Amino acid sequence: MKAVHTLFVCVHALMALLFALVSMGLLWIAASKGWSLWAHGLGDNATLHMVEVMGVLAAAVVALQISQTVVEEEVVRDASIAGPTRVRRFLSRFLVVVVVALAIEALIATFKGQETPQHLLYAAALMAGVGVMLFGWGMFVHLNRSAEELEPEALEAAKSEDGEVSEEH
Repeated sequence: MKAVHTLFVCVHALMALLFALVSMGLLWIAASKGWSLWAHGLGDNATLHMVEVMGVLAAAVVALQISQTVVEEEVVRDASIAGPTRVRRFLSRFLVVVVVALAIEALIATFKGQETPQHLLYAAALMAGVGVMLFGWGMFVHLNRSAEELEPEALEAAKSEDGEVSEEH
């Protein structure tokens, strides 16, 4: 069983590395697009193109955050996320970058909607989706806190692991 567990840790490490590489690729694409925009002069659609660069950067952040979360939770800590504290932290780290990425995508869609008004419905739906995600996330955190209070030892264990992980960095 220990060999299978080691295999899972190695697979998680490989996945984290691939997410980090994708993040670097997206960063390169965003830098190239941004540089091209500046080099050719800021034209009529400069705002739209800059916001699109922000969208690519947000995707790079999402990929890098997922990589970091996988490394910290599955490789360094080597801990199961079965407890309420771990679930809340894991989902919160993931959801914050997803919500930001979707909000930026909605901003891009809004700018594009100025050219083609029929796309404004898509932008509005994205913003409504971001609002629903924020509300759901807030409810999850609120309800999860009461579950954490039922297991104070799990919360203390997670806090002590946080100190151990930060000391290793």
